[in-house]
Amino acid sequence: ALWDNSQVYAAAENVREELLQFKPSADPKTEEGPTFAELQRINGDVCAWVTLDNTGIDHPVLQGTDNLTYINRDVYGNFALAGSIFLDSRNDSRFSDPYSLLYGHHMENSGMFGDLDLYKDAQFFRDNTSGLLMTPDGVYDLEIFAYLLVKASDEYIFEPEAWQGRLESAFSYVEENAIHLRQETWESLGSEDRILALTTCSGEFSDARTVVLALMHPRHMDAQEGS
Repeated sequence: ALWDNSQVYAAAENVREELLQFKPSADPKTEEGPTFAELQRINGDVCAWVTLDNTGIDHPVLQGTDNLTYINRDVYGNFALAGSIFLDSRNDSRFSDPYSLLYGHHMENSGMFGDLDLYKDAQFFRDNTSGLLMTPDGVYDLEIFAYLLVKASDEYIFEPEAWQGRLESAFSYVEENAIHLRQETWESLGSEDRILALTTCSGEFSDARTVVLALMHPRHMDAQEGS
């Protein structure tokens, strides 16, 4: 069992290291370096790249035809218990929805979305607010504003449609249930803002899920050269 476990982690790390060489630049004017076109030649389902500062979260994002496509499949299309980071199949792949939901397995040693656990610590949450979401259409600076522990059946977190046209009730839910909430960011949220949710399994209680919410600030919205 220990050997099998080590093989799963080693395979996930090998894929991550290989893919980092294809990480696009956050500056669309950069003429050198990888582009999304190169990533999408590996797999046309790649729709973004997500990074959270001061964590091991630095991965391409895929979107399958359903939410089982990449749960145990890597970016190359091979079977992998570690799976991939993927966007909910009900979301728009261009991240135009008011609420977009990313999934990833919980792994130790900073694997996949394992480092979402770091935000449970109040000091880490206060000190680490930034990240980046890069898409073929542009770049978003991420401003982390909430940490929650919820059940896998949660009707707001795991139902992107719940945020369509019902932001006030969704916002109220977050305010009432967040373990950590950055009040100044929270109070600045408006109906036009977009939110990115990142979620993974948790051992806090039966069927628990860790959720980190971030505000998406558009930085560059011109398509990357070569994408």
